[in-house]
Amino acid sequence: MSRTGPARSVLLVISGSIAAYKAPELIRLLRAQGVQVRCVLTRGGAQFVTPLTLQALTGAPVATDLFSLTEEQEMGHIALSRWADLVLVCPASANLLARMASGLADDLASTLLLATDAPVMAVPAMNVRMWEHAATRHNVATLRARGVEVMAPATGDMACGEFGPGRLPEPLDIRDAVLAFFQRRQQAGGPLAGVKVLITAGPTHEPIDPVRYLANRSSGKQGYAIAQACADLGAQVTLVSGPVALRPPAGVTFIACESACEMRDHAMAALPVDVAICAAAVADWRPDHVAGQKIKKQDRTSVPPPLVLVPNPDILAELSEPSPMRPRLVIGFAAETQDVHEHAQAKWRRKGCDWIVANDVSPATGHMGGDTNQVQVITRDGVEAWPEMDKTALAGELARRVAAWLARHPRRDNVQNGGTHG
Repeated sequence: MSRTGPARSVLLVISGSIAAYKAPELIRLLRAQGVQVRCVLTRGGAQFVTPLTLQALTGAPVATDLFSLTEEQEMGHIALSRWADLVLVCPASANLLARMASGLADDLASTLLLATDAPVMAVPAMNVRMWEHAATRHNVATLRARGVEVMAPATGDMACGEFGPGRLPEPLDIRDAVLAFFQRRQQAGGPLAGVKVLITAGPTHEPIDPVRYLANRSSGKQGYAIAQACADLGAQVTLVSGPVALRPPAGVTFIACESACEMRDHAMAALPVDVAICAAAVADWRPDHVAGQKIKKQDRTSVPPPLVLVPNPDILAELSEPSPMRPRLVIGFAAETQDVHEHAQAKWRRKGCDWIVANDVSPATGHMGGDTNQVQVITRDGVEAWPEMDKTALAGELARRVAAWLARHPRRDNVQNGGTHG
């Protein structure tokens, strides 16, 4: 699912490690996030992946030769080194790490690494003995001292049959490291730079006994997309999530929880923040007693035990209460199955939050757990109906609206202990 945002470009240097076979998957993952990718393939890397494959995935020519006349008419190694926002050496073999540390420039990869003024990230992949060798340790320390970001390798089975640290991290982990790099850069100058955002997402599970719980059908997709969108604009995001089958977004502080009470405690511990977005589908009630052992059914005629429910904490209302710790902007979500506008308006007034994002989650819409959403945004200025769109696109639009609101309401003008309902 692609995202829109600031232009981001990665020059991927692929060296001679068997882990080079993972490069095409990494390219696919980066491109899906809107990252432009070009490749430099070393002679060793070409033993494991072909230029044709890389060109088909990136849509750009693959550079392989320092002395290519076509490239060198434009001083190809210099042009490539200036093109990228980030030079990603992946996989970084022990040989290439050593040449980088020594400042050698005897092929295209090492020459452009010496010529670039862009940030460099290296992802090592090698045999465990090579990774643990004093020479490699020294080279890695040298590169880190020069400002190169060196990812720690994964631990596991090697192609050579040995086990230990030295494996290339999974492409998803490398993608997240790259996205986190771009988010850190946005935090210095993005529209949400310096803004702290708290987001709750997913369902809550309210235990009945050690194996049973009350829950709802929330997938967490919308909340996670909002967390990613805010981070992409430079915000420092804390995501408090109930149990979901989603990977935490890159570059956010992630806190997993299970029950509404746990979510409430984590949300309050994250304060102070500038913005709170309560996208979680928090259970309204929980059992007043949790059995210590699994409740057993004695026989087919046994009567089920009574289930007495008590109210859960109202996280949105508590965050919205007038207080020195109240966020400047508090946004709630209202998932409704009927009379969406009326119920959402009532919730907005009752909770005291600034905005309510209301959506129809009746089964016919497919929004609950699906990839699209259609919302009405209720503020003091009225109601705005948004067209149905991908949840990622909706998250991006909401994040931009938040940035615009904060720009119009500087911190000094906000009544932090009373709320604006704006």
